[in-house]
Amino acid sequence: MIFSNMVLIPKCKSRVILFLWLLGIIALLNGSAVEARIRRYKWEVKYEYKSPDCLKKLVITINGGTPGPTITAQQNDTIIVELTNGLLTENVAIHWHGIRQIGTPWFDGTEGVTQCPILPGTTFKYQFVVDRAGTYLYHAHYGMQREAGLYGSIIVGLPDGKSEPFTYDYDRNIILNDWYHKSTYEQAAGLSAIPFQWVGEPQSLLIHGRGKFNCSTLTTPSLDAGICNATNPDCEAFRLIAVPGKTYRLRISSLTALSALSFQIEGHNMTVVEADGHYVVPFVVQNLFLYSGETYSVLVKADQDPTRNYWITSNIVGRSAPNTPPGLGVFVYYPNHPRISPPTTPPPPPLWNNTDPRLAQSHAIKARQGYIHTPPSRSDRVIVFLNTQNTINGNVRWSVNNVSFALPHTPYLIALKENLTHVFDQNPPPDGYDFQNYDIRIVQENRNATSSNGVYRLNFNSTVDIILQNANSMSNDTSETHPWHLHGHDFWVLGYGEGKFDMFNDPKKYNLVNPIMKNTVPVHPYGWTALRFRADNPGAWAFHCHIESHFYMGMGVVFAEGIDKVGKLPSSVMGCGETQGLYRP
Repeated sequence: MIFSNMVLIPKCKSRVILFLWLLGIIALLNGSAVEARIRRYKWEVKYEYKSPDCLKKLVITINGGTPGPTITAQQNDTIIVELTNGLLTENVAIHWHGIRQIGTPWFDGTEGVTQCPILPGTTFKYQFVVDRAGTYLYHAHYGMQREAGLYGSIIVGLPDGKSEPFTYDYDRNIILNDWYHKSTYEQAAGLSAIPFQWVGEPQSLLIHGRGKFNCSTLTTPSLDAGICNATNPDCEAFRLIAVPGKTYRLRISSLTALSALSFQIEGHNMTVVEADGHYVVPFVVQNLFLYSGETYSVLVKADQDPTRNYWITSNIVGRSAPNTPPGLGVFVYYPNHPRISPPTTPPPPPLWNNTDPRLAQSHAIKARQGYIHTPPSRSDRVIVFLNTQNTINGNVRWSVNNVSFALPHTPYLIALKENLTHVFDQNPPPDGYDFQNYDIRIVQENRNATSSNGVYRLNFNSTVDIILQNANSMSNDTSETHPWHLHGHDFWVLGYGEGKFDMFNDPKKYNLVNPIMKNTVPVHPYGWTALRFRADNPGAWAFHCHIESHFYMGMGVVFAEGIDKVGKLPSSVMGCGETQGLYRP
């Protein structure tokens, strides 16, 4: 007999038990003692009347709420979402924004690219692994449903035993949004109309689903006297309760339909520590600039006068929107009453047309020491995407290299995997534009473009550089900020610049030492942004402007890579186009 953990055990079993005990110790040292979990969610998506900014309208909810439920998990957990489409007359699909879907490209949730839409009355099961800790999002990826309220957060923690390179006392989550009173159908009809009808600026800004529209400004009398009610609890201001002296990690995300935003907490500094799931060299801001699809973590210490409360504000930047009021919330110092408003007026916003501080923030975001993923020193292919506004047969469209994107009826992933070459254009879109002769600062004389649903085929495991080049729109002296989001990958942000990208000299300025990795990045007015990524995730992946109306109008592309390495497609993603009759729930 021998001793093991103070229990007498037979010698014949002692070696096995000792071996298992040692394995447990090794697992603890590796931080992997707890196995990855399966997190299950059952959601029903449907339309309900809500008043996020005090005006009642139809909103898409998940289990009755918007924003939808927050998915909380740990790194390497499996997420299973059983989604029932209760919209009755409308399809749906949900994209898991920032989740790379390694091994499950068919669950990326992009209708027309990776799956057929989920039909009314049916239930679809998404199943995927969250392989990296960080702050991510989910949202509708069918038509323009995202801006109807179908969105939420994904918070992925580190495995047990692992720690982050910063400390805080409490963790909070805030999604910023803009809000329109017209339905997505009305907006889409205007965007497709001749003459063109622009969606205009949003009526409100929401802070985690809550805003305040001035009901007295309604110009059209309503048959329903209560359609706009400033006392509706749906539109009570967002409040964050803070204990004096404590430090808060605020996970701040933007899912705006159009607007670039600034975010600030009156009288408080914010230290930026994470961007799109990657740790950054900490830097301090009073205003945090966010573009649609981006996520950040900031640290805020409740170190101001605790006898009063403070404003939380969001404001539009990059566009003139004088009729859109700021989003307002309250940073409440405990034990002050949460309904007591701050004694001050909300702090003034940054100048909407001053790009300098926004460009400075972009330059400041670098990978934190100890968490640097060094990029390849050179690329195998360079693709330059000129962002322009054009016309096609009288319709106003957004284009890339003079080609406006259109989705096929059969999703790309299915068509590529099953070799259905006739369902989309086999001619590759252009890798560049007339660099020598194109003037990015003027309205072009020839504004015509073409439409295509062709794809960019990338060699598997190759390194690809993308240069996003901004230009003048079809209005004089107007160049818009475009936030570009890549599905299925993170990319290195190698640099930003003003004016036209110089393919001979600007690459010499790339940051190859500590570039941040992101999945969404802005290209600033009349400027360029340089990205690098590895085409190492088999599948078909969208890369597009994250402004709802711009993608709807054709501002996007699709990359295909390693299709021969994609596993057997589940029949649940089929049922549309050439796959009709193949759907199995």
